[in-house]
Formats: sequence, C-alpha cells, structure tokens
Amino acid sequence: MRCGYFEAGVCRSCTQLPVPYAEQLVAKEAATRAALADVPVDPTAPGWEDAAASREEGFRNKAKMVVGGTVEEPTLGILDPRGHGVDLRHCGLHEPGLHAALPVLADHVRRARLTPYDVPGRRGELKHLLVTISPDGELMVRWVLRSTEALPRLRKHLPWLLEQLPVSVASANIQPEHKAVLEGPEEVLLTEQATLPMRLDVPGHPVVLQLRPQSFFQTNTAVATELYATARRWVGDLEPRRVWDLYSGVGGFALHLAAAPEAQRLVTGVEISEEAVVGARRAARLADLRADFVAGDAVAWATTTDEPRPDLLVVNPPRRGLGADLAGWVEASGVPSVLYSSCHSGSLARDLAAMPAYSIQRARVLDMFPQTTHHEVLVLLTRG
Repeated sequence: MRCGYFEAGVCRSCTQLPVPYAEQLVAKEAATRAALADVPVDPTAPGWEDAAASREEGFRNKAKMVVGGTVEEPTLGILDPRGHGVDLRHCGLHEPGLHAALPVLADHVRRARLTPYDVPGRRGELKHLLVTISPDGELMVRWVLRSTEALPRLRKHLPWLLEQLPVSVASANIQPEHKAVLEGPEEVLLTEQATLPMRLDVPGHPVVLQLRPQSFFQTNTAVATELYATARRWVGDLEPRRVWDLYSGVGGFALHLAAAPEAQRLVTGVEISEEAVVGARRAARLADLRADFVAGDAVAWATTTDEPRPDLLVVNPPRRGLGADLAGWVEASGVPSVLYSSCHSGSLARDLAAMPAYSIQRARVLDMFPQTTHHEVLVLLTRG
C-alpha cells in the first residue's frame, strides 16, 4: 500500500506501512505466540491455526474524522501539533463507499454552515464526523457538536444529504467539553431509522447485527466475519447448552453462537452499553434466536448472578483485559470452556496467568488492523 500522506510526513498513524504486509502478519503471529509462551497448550488439541489476513487497504468500515479548517474549506482528518486541521479524506484505509462519501459530507458541512471547532481558540461547533458503512453499502453518519446551536441547520440540510448518499441512520452527538473526548453522552437521532443493519456472511446461518449510533462494532468487517466464523466452528465441537457472553457489545459472538444450525443453546450476553444491548435484542428478535441480553457491568453480573454456570464462557473485554477480579472468578468458577477474544496479547497473557486451571486448545491471530502492530487473537481454553 502506498500513501501520499505518510510519504509526505502528514500522517504517521500507519506505523508499519513501510513493512511488506506478509512480514507484518508473520511478526504479529510471532509476537502473540511469544506473549502466550508460558500458557500451557494441550498437546492433544489442534493448537495454533494459521493467521487470518486482511486486505491491505480499503478495509476500514468506519471513518473517525476530526473536523478543522473553516466553514468554506473544512478539513476532515486529524489535527497537527498546533491544533489545526489536516485533511485526510482520501485515506486509503477506508472502504470505497466511505472514500466516496467523505467529499459529499464536506460539502454538507459548507451547506449547513457547521462551523468547525477551533481547538486553540475554543470556538466553533463541529468537532468530529463519524461515518460507518454496512456490508450492504448503507451509511450511519454522526456529527459530534459542541452544543445544540447547529441542530436546526443540520436538520434543514439533511434532506439534501439523503439525496446524495445512502444514509440510513443520522444523529448528532453533543460533546460540550474542551477535552480530547471523542463523543458525549447525549445523542439526538435525526432519522426515523435508528439502527444500521450489519449483514455478515458467516457460513451456516447469516446473522444481521443491528448497530446503533453509540454502540461499538469491529472496524474491519471482513476480518470480523472470519472472527465469528472461527468462533462458531470451534464451539461447534463442544456442543455447549448454556453460553454466557461477557462484554457482548452488539451481540457478535452471542448471536452467531445462538444461530449455529446445529445449536439448541441458551445464550446470555452482558454489556454495559445500553445502546448496544438495545441493538442486540433487536437483532435476536428479528432472527428469532434464543439469546437474551442484559445491560450491566460484566464483572458485577458474573460474580453475583443466580443463573446456573454456563458450559461455555465467552469474553471479549476492552484492551485492558479482564482484570484480577474477573480472571480470579473465572479460575474459581468451574466453567469447563472459555472462548477469549483479545485485542491486546499482553493483557491476555496476564489474565491467563491468573487462570492456571485452563490450557489452550485452539488459538488464532486475526489481523483486524493492517499497517499497525495491533491485532485480534482468539483462544479457546478448556479446564484441565
């Protein structure tokens, strides 16, 4: 992948861009294996599978653009060290549909007179533009605003934008504070439709996830599809009847495991984001799946619930990992199998060190983030 922004020194986010992609993948797998070297691997189990590669470019389904510049000439991208806007609307990481949408959205900023927020001067309204594209080409567009002042103009010019682009969901997020926070707690829905359908072609039984404005989804749709397909394949050999999915998000793991063709499973997902839970419940209802979702803290729920212990525990924690309390609970729980999806092999290694009753049955690196050192790793653990 060639990038003019990188070569000009304008943006250095893709730290591994000079490294051939095949070498990036080998390095990620080697680093992950090294991080987990002290975790026992069952010698009778399949063990490590080949890493799942990504496209080198055009793979990101979400654009998180800082808006700078002026109303007449807005920039969509990042800020330079002085806090001024740097335009990156032609970033090669974005899916083609996002690449095509960003110039139109910049035009909409001009039409609606959405004054970009000037960080050094602490004035202006529009801070970020967040755009997600579904596998079907539909868009969710979110404007992060300093206040509600610009909402009337945004609403007035929204019909023009809907004529230009396949926008299914549009909302404004209100973030009034002058600090490096992407979004605030208040979300104002601007369209009748509130969820973006994310149709994933996982073999066996397709699942349509329902993504709402303040809920999280993996930024690489193709590799996310492979992640859920791998999970479904591995779990199929275990035949668990009861599954808990902690940090369940919009239900990616929970819904795919509930929808497996051979499964008659009762799946419970626990997620702190109420918006994500609303979307997960909607997806389960539309697909008629035996999956229930609870809005709450994963640690508090797991350690206090009266629900019978599951046959399989799925965990997909944030970058910091499970932490000592939850890892300790898992170790003492007696749960026979754990499926752990991690975006940081260091925190995964720390958690597994606190869970010595478990050994690795299967493991796989999935390259969710090409051109960086970041990646996803999925491990299936069984109790010895």
